[in-house]
Amino acid sequence: MKEIGHWIDGKMVPGTSGRSSDVLNPATGEVIAKVALATQAELDAAVAAAEKAQPGWAATNPQRRARVMMKFADLINAHMDELAELVSLEHGKVLLDGRGDVQRGLEVIEVCMGAPALMKGEYTGDAGPGIDLYSMRQPLGVVAGITPFNFPAMIPLWKMGPALVAGNAMILKPSERCPSTAMRLAELAQEAGLPDGVLQVVNGDKEAVDAILDNDTIQAVGFVGSTPIAQYIYGRACSNGKRAQCFGGAKNHMIIMPDADMDKAADALVGAGYGAAGERCMAISVAVPVGQGTAEALIERLVPKIEKLKVGPYTGGNDVDFGPVITAQAKERIEGLIDSGVAAGAELVVDGRGLKIQGYENGFYVGPSLFDKVTPEMEIYKQEIFGPVLSVVRQDNYEDALKLIIDNDYGNGTAIFTADGDTARDFAARVNVGMVGINFPIPVPLSYYTFGGWKKSAFGDLNQYGPDALRFYTKTKTVTARWFSGIKDGVALNFKALD
Repeated sequence: MKEIGHWIDGKMVPGTSGRSSDVLNPATGEVIAKVALATQAELDAAVAAAEKAQPGWAATNPQRRARVMMKFADLINAHMDELAELVSLEHGKVLLDGRGDVQRGLEVIEVCMGAPALMKGEYTGDAGPGIDLYSMRQPLGVVAGITPFNFPAMIPLWKMGPALVAGNAMILKPSERCPSTAMRLAELAQEAGLPDGVLQVVNGDKEAVDAILDNDTIQAVGFVGSTPIAQYIYGRACSNGKRAQCFGGAKNHMIIMPDADMDKAADALVGAGYGAAGERCMAISVAVPVGQGTAEALIERLVPKIEKLKVGPYTGGNDVDFGPVITAQAKERIEGLIDSGVAAGAELVVDGRGLKIQGYENGFYVGPSLFDKVTPEMEIYKQEIFGPVLSVVRQDNYEDALKLIIDNDYGNGTAIFTADGDTARDFAARVNVGMVGINFPIPVPLSYYTFGGWKKSAFGDLNQYGPDALRFYTKTKTVTARWFSGIKDGVALNFKALD
């Protein structure tokens, strides 16, 4: 059986803890590998190697670091099919989604090629008599990224690209459920010219996470996962004096106005609600039609589209729409929430429970489910399901629909479908959510903007990728320089303006 260790100091090394975890193929339920789970001692050794390597990497000028990113991007492109296969094998998403996972991460690496411009400081000549004032951005040192199972390539690349090109060394702890993609990316980064020790991949569970949070050398932590764990990591990291950006769960709503193109809205909901089996923090899980007529028209269009969706393994070809969920426990939880929705009185229009795929009976499959007449007090509404379940919450008017989103605890993404520009502009201005789509169901910004939610979807002041990422992974130093040519001698004891 395949044994997955760690990537330390530029090479694969076996784990020494004696602890490991099963890596499953969700499509079959079979164990396909064992991944080592690091102890605090192993994590500390990786950090020590990173600390040793980081000064030399920081001293490499930004343009040369950007050239490593250029070569890294070339290698990711060259190995796109291999990386997508690794993603799909361990996560279960279809190959088209696997390629998208890699591609969206690659786009951040491409933006990192512009780090020499993004990291420029400011300069004021002659700020006072013989005085120049300037600022510079410098790396933090050793930083860490803790990434989730649902995007085994994209989110590690979102973390490592900005951190590394800024001159930091990084400790990456990927999900122990999907470790192989991060390990392969580390190999490709090394091939691209990244020096030994600058990127370490340490596999592990909570013990490794806590060791990261408590290690004094690590200066910053980036995390993506569920809200309870995001809160835990943010609190512990901050209490230990680290910077932290922690992104949590979501409950993303899409308002459908009466003037919307219903066919396009239905297509958008099916793609955004059921793609990747709903295991996306930007999935639309709540449709909010405004008016009873809008709701009826929407349901009429949704049902046949949902019933045509094909669920199966990623090896099933291009006609498979989405694959299994990540574990048997996830399947049980999702189907339990569907049960709770039925018990609470919601109308289960399409039932995805109990799905079995011939030849893959032990896989973790959940069929697409659609609820109508869901209300905000139901668990099916309140909880992030993270599965292929779409809930319809009917509202009588636009203001009630908007209030539903404003009152929700989460604020990751949202959308509105309408033909009216005034309504769209009002929605974008007033909704308290970090990413907004107008006639666009999954509003993940392009990589030269920035990704981040509000409310309980995010903890920390700076977002992922784009300009915010370079700010997060650097600190600003401001220099006031005086040259004494033409300046009279004298002692100044008062604090005064430079002029």
